[in-house]
Amino acid sequence: MPDATPAPTASQSEALAALAAEARRQLRLLDYPRHPWVPSQGEGVLDVAIIGAGQTGLVTAHGLLRERVQRVRVFDAAPKGETGVWTTFARMRTLRTPKHVTGPDLGIPALTPRAYFTARDGEAAWESLHKIGRVDWQHYLDWLEETLELPVAHGHRLLRIGHTAAQEPLELTFSTPSGEAVIRARKLVLATGMDGMGGWSIPAPFDSLPPARVSHTSGHVDFGALKGRRILVVGAGASAFDNLATALEAGAAHAIMLVRRRQMPRVNPFRWMEQPGFLGQLYSLPDAMRWRFMQHIFALNQPPPQESWNRVAEDPRFELHMGSPVTAVREEGGEVVVTTPRAEHRADHVIVGTGTAFDLALRPELAPFAEHILLWRDAYTPPAGLEFPALGACPYLNSDFSMREKTPGAAPFLHHIHMINYGSTASMGLSGATISGMKYGTMRLVDGLCRRFWQEDAEHHLHTLLSYDEPELTSVIPGELPVLAAE
Repeated sequence: MPDATPAPTASQSEALAALAAEARRQLRLLDYPRHPWVPSQGEGVLDVAIIGAGQTGLVTAHGLLRERVQRVRVFDAAPKGETGVWTTFARMRTLRTPKHVTGPDLGIPALTPRAYFTARDGEAAWESLHKIGRVDWQHYLDWLEETLELPVAHGHRLLRIGHTAAQEPLELTFSTPSGEAVIRARKLVLATGMDGMGGWSIPAPFDSLPPARVSHTSGHVDFGALKGRRILVVGAGASAFDNLATALEAGAAHAIMLVRRRQMPRVNPFRWMEQPGFLGQLYSLPDAMRWRFMQHIFALNQPPPQESWNRVAEDPRFELHMGSPVTAVREEGGEVVVTTPRAEHRADHVIVGTGTAFDLALRPELAPFAEHILLWRDAYTPPAGLEFPALGACPYLNSDFSMREKTPGAAPFLHHIHMINYGSTASMGLSGATISGMKYGTMRLVDGLCRRFWQEDAEHHLHTLLSYDEPELTSVIPGELPVLAAE
């Protein structure tokens, strides 16, 4: 199955334009309340700055604008047309999520994925579709951004988060094509995806290899250079399989996969998690119960989708070794030599699929004050046998996704920073960090931001109420008496 359909035909483009018009009509039908309500904090100060124009960032902006929070802007490091994982390091052919997922639409029927793909390809094509192609999904997100006219600034990479007093706007320094730019914002949303909790890194002992010999599944891989070469993939997650398949399809001579586990995971906890109770309410549970849920899910791990297995299973160049954790790595005679308890393997290149490092200090924008961020390991100690260091390294978030101080008073600006990426998983489950969860998480975030604005500006709103004197009744009323001063 191809990653995406060809460029839309004239009739498809016309159908999508008509759908966009219908979506805007539906939004107008729901246009209540109509008036912006968050008071300005000065010229050029944003109410909310959102970092990341992927699906979560776009949907958060959509939700805020619908709630009449007007001074919102989304910033993305990538140039326009190159946003998101779907056209960069994602190497699966289709999404891993069921096609009937909703969320980006925020309840507007004409904005749903089904409405988009049915308009473009027809009802029969939608009915026969198994899963949405990953590049097609990016086309859908691009259409959503254009249809909603979302305020996205491309080519803006966040460098630093400046802060002063607790109630002062944050000062955000960006690298842009024209140099550094400083933007002030009352609230900051980090919609920075799977690596927003730390980074994709080459773990030991593979970090001892020359850079030309090793790649990460979520980084740049020159698959063209692997044609005719022997590769070795470490890990058995979905990304590991998709990278191995892509290498074979690009002409790799042989591909070995080394798996630490003795048996391949088969049960996907994500399918269980796709229910309103878990997605919408996990955050409300006591710490001990949240930990039990998430510790089991993290420990269970996610198997490769059947589609990813099928890409390689019958290829004679594919070799799988279970129960083979890597114990040593060296370069010898122009080869990479990898040792496991069961055998020694030689290859020309290694691709590691070991996930992301859970360490906020690896994020340049968070590193200067990472030590002040309250983490789960600071707030909760699990019972013996239920430890999980990656969960413990996640920030211990408030119910509105905002960060907390480790020491009260040491970094009060942290409550202006809201994290809705992989790092929020320990506190919120999947809500917002995945396609499956955004229907619940993004609107809880929007509601939380609106609550913060209302609470912080309560005196202002009370003053506008006390001074409100716009007449509703304008007729002359016979027999009215003058108002006495005492009244």
